[in-house]
Amino acid sequence: MSRATRTGRTKAPTPPIEVRAGRHRPLGMAPARFLRDYWQKRPVLIRGAFPGFVTPIEPEDLAGLACEELALSRLIQHDRARDAWRVRTGPFPEELFPTLGDRDWTLLVQDVDKWDADVAALLPHFDFIPRWRIDDIMVSFAATGGSVGAHTDQYDVFLLQAQGRRRWLIDAGPDPRLDFRDDVDIKLLREFTPSHDWVLEPGDMLYLPPGVPHHGIAEDPCLTFSVGMRAPSAAELMGDYIDTLAAEADESVRYTDPDLAPPEDPNEIDAAAMARVVEALNALRFRDPDRLGDWFGRFITRYRSVDVVAGDGEPPSRIEVEWSLQRGGGVLQRHPFSRMAWRRAADGARLYVSGQDFPLPPADARRIAASERIDGALYAALSPAGRDAVHALLLAGSYQWLPEGDAG
Repeated sequence: MSRATRTGRTKAPTPPIEVRAGRHRPLGMAPARFLRDYWQKRPVLIRGAFPGFVTPIEPEDLAGLACEELALSRLIQHDRARDAWRVRTGPFPEELFPTLGDRDWTLLVQDVDKWDADVAALLPHFDFIPRWRIDDIMVSFAATGGSVGAHTDQYDVFLLQAQGRRRWLIDAGPDPRLDFRDDVDIKLLREFTPSHDWVLEPGDMLYLPPGVPHHGIAEDPCLTFSVGMRAPSAAELMGDYIDTLAAEADESVRYTDPDLAPPEDPNEIDAAAMARVVEALNALRFRDPDRLGDWFGRFITRYRSVDVVAGDGEPPSRIEVEWSLQRGGGVLQRHPFSRMAWRRAADGARLYVSGQDFPLPPADARRIAASERIDGALYAALSPAGRDAVHALLLAGSYQWLPEGDAG
């Protein structure tokens, strides 16, 4: 008799690695079940996640975006005969694309949701994840055979097939080899042994947690949308945290040793000295949850978009904006690169916007963080502190004033 039988318990079945989406269920299951069984645990292919999906952006549009100075773009080409890879970063000249041929190259553009409102309209479908965790929607166009090679990502990603067909191979085994090739400029796996092989059609979506080896190959010219998560490394978190601690440190807090006793060896750093070092460092920590929360809120809304948000010319005066909002004559449109989040605090709430923080009533912080646009009705519902914050954000470039006729 097995132990499970003796105790009356049976091992839970392994969740399926392939599911089919149902009506009103793009994950093929309830979000709570997805988060419990798959999120950062195991991959899953969701057939028909977006049935009848029609891409909101065409390959020509993506190529045009890759020519823009501020767009983050890469071009990856594969020489099959030599198994050699070439990586170039944009912006690219328009005349380059007709010379690339019809095989074995991939164009990738990050932050397309910041440039294209129709692409950004996909993000509410992922509201089962905190919005501040979502980094961007990267769009890739691959010519037939195009690929970026077998690799891993250090963040969660949803790969939505938008146009054409892409073959995905993944290694869902327990201990995949993760060492990299040393003969290419990108981090490609030295060894890759796939456990699953699928061809995705438009509307199909593959979820991959961090660290799962995968390899996508275009079966024909295709577009793929990658909804990637914001996953700063421990080094990035620690670096910013320590910088903030150092900037805010009280110079009067120092190493002290009022309990000093005569040392056995005056040249030794003994255990008692090290205990005092730890005590001195602990005194500098953010022991107050609100201070720690404020640091993280500023960091995560600034992460990977520093210096992108800036004012564009002189905004209209506050009295002009408020008068127009009262008349319904315009809106405040959030800058596409402006990241917002909010947090409850001991004295109310904090709104975090691109590295800034504003103490606000919870209702204000919630409304502002949730709204891409602020119209007259929303502005009227804000407290005086909320209106002050909105005006400060307009001056900082986090909002753009769209007068009547431009609001759309």
